Amino acid sequence: MCRWRSSGLRNVATANVVGVLWAAAMFSWFFMSALYLQKVLGYTPLEVGLAFLPANLIMGAFSLGLSAKLVMRFGFRAPLATGLLFAAAGLVLFARGPVDGSFVIDVLPAMILLAIGAGLAFNPVLLAAMSDVEPSESGLASGVVNTSFMMGGALGLAILASLAASRTDSLLASGDGTLAALNGGYHLAFLVGAFFALVAAAVGGVFLQTKTAAARAEAEPEPA
Repeated sequence: MCRWRSSGLRNVATANVVGVLWAAAMFSWFFMSALYLQKVLGYTPLEVGLAFLPANLIMGAFSLGLSAKLVMRFGFRAPLATGLLFAAAGLVLFARGPVDGSFVIDVLPAMILLAIGAGLAFNPVLLAAMSDVEPSESGLASGVVNTSFMMGGALGLAILASLAASRTDSLLASGDGTLAALNGGYHLAFLVGAFFALVAAAVGGVFLQTKTAAARAEAEPEPA
């Protein structure tokens, strides 16, 4: 029988809402930026993969323990909200990418911000989902939030792709060139993704518990 406490239900529910919104925002990065690089800037598939390499290295560095240490020090809310704000800023930078953009000026800064944001936010949202459940139920809480990630990614991608295609068709009908129309569609998708990230930051910042994991451990009585 599931014995989640009410505070735990609050964190689990919040983590799932944040997971849906955050996955939608991240798919606007992974999918739309790859299309921007390949369709607008003319990158080859190999070059697109290499363009993501700095971001992957940064996220890997956070996964080695830095994100968890921040959660132990500041709790769930601050790292989660900060990471999502970084991600929103990165998507806004992508939304200003020109047709003749360069990697160093127009792509790399946005990639770095998004990588820092993802590295900061990933652990807090998962740890928040499992923070106040029994150890035997932590797998269930983790599975639920991971399902929310998948649902948010699929739903977000459908929304973003539809908006981008509609915007591109509108720009083509108004006489814009093919590359400019494609870029305009991607810009709209990036802005909507940034909005998703901002809403996720607000939800996490307001509704997640503020008590840090370290403080909670000190507050719990030691077993006899």
